[in-house]
Amino acid sequence: MESELKDMNSNPPTSKEERPLLKSESDVSAAIEELDKKFAPYARTDLYGTMGLGPFPAAEKAKLAVAMVTLVPVRFILAMTILLLYYLVCRVFTLFSSPYRGGEEEEEEEVVQEDYAHMGGWRRTVIVRCGRFLSRVLLFVFGFYWIPESCPDPETTSSEEGETDKEEPERPGVIVSNHVSYLDILYHMSASFPSFVAKRSVGKLPLVGLISKCLGCVYVQREAKSPDFKGVSGTVNERVREAHKNKSAPTIMLFPEGTTTNGDYLLTFKTGAFLAGTPVLPVILKYPYERFSAAWDTISGARHVLFLLCQFVNHLEVIRLPVYYPSQEEKDNPKLYASNVRKLMASEGNLILSDLGLGDKRIYHATLNGNLSHLRVFHQKEE
Repeated sequence: MESELKDMNSNPPTSKEERPLLKSESDVSAAIEELDKKFAPYARTDLYGTMGLGPFPAAEKAKLAVAMVTLVPVRFILAMTILLLYYLVCRVFTLFSSPYRGGEEEEEEEVVQEDYAHMGGWRRTVIVRCGRFLSRVLLFVFGFYWIPESCPDPETTSSEEGETDKEEPERPGVIVSNHVSYLDILYHMSASFPSFVAKRSVGKLPLVGLISKCLGCVYVQREAKSPDFKGVSGTVNERVREAHKNKSAPTIMLFPEGTTTNGDYLLTFKTGAFLAGTPVLPVILKYPYERFSAAWDTISGARHVLFLLCQFVNHLEVIRLPVYYPSQEEKDNPKLYASNVRKLMASEGNLILSDLGLGDKRIYHATLNGNLSHLRVFHQKEE
């Protein structure tokens, strides 16, 4: 499909028959509605509409106007204060400490890994406890005043081998969660303070860079520059095994969908979290809403943050499933393991399974961002 869109761009329609079928505003609205149905996992269905552009009722405009001069400045100042405060905590308690370096040096590049999550002792304890507390405070500032958590009965969600009955159960190698918003990261920081996978450039950002190193983020790059480079899967797999075997090692958190959805769907899982064959801890996040959805899809980051700060109360519900212990068949087949965990999460979280992926999402976003001529593909071809 992507190749078809490229062909359309390189050969724009010239004749009357080849022109896009969208001739009026109603045609555009109908086409977008059809597009939203085709790419349902990424469509926004809240009061703020596709891309958060409205149209807004008069009452909603009044609420936004009041919030922008009252809630937004206060919340923004508090959020920046909390971020700066935690940065100072990380800076002070990592002084005179050498970061853990877990990667190979490459030409013209820094080491692949550099973090303070492997640092032990009371200083590490202070960093973790402050991080969890301040993350929860930040969620409170954003309007998440209470976050209900539920835990289903282990007997109904455990795997076939029944290893949950052991006196000393194995430690999960990774936490897996559905991905709805950047707010997911704040919640997981407040709940368990795990490591995340991030681009290497994140480690160089002001304030956030040091915090990511204290989290123990796994910095990855998309393309290897040397023959012995481990790549994303190899690096993540190594950290998952480390977290599984070593209780003092930082737990790693992965979003196996690889991208965000609107929260009603669950995309196909990538196998990175399941290659090691270690137990996983599934967590399901849901963001109920009445006006503005906290899901981060088809909306710019700045607009999303602004609308989020304008909403006095935001909601987040968490379903924490028991640790999933894979059978031997699942250990031998990571795709089967990932599929079974996905089905379990969809069942327990009442989520709809979808086979769409990141490529489909990019096409959807590109179309909504003004490439309306691409809609002709969906009118003329059924897939």
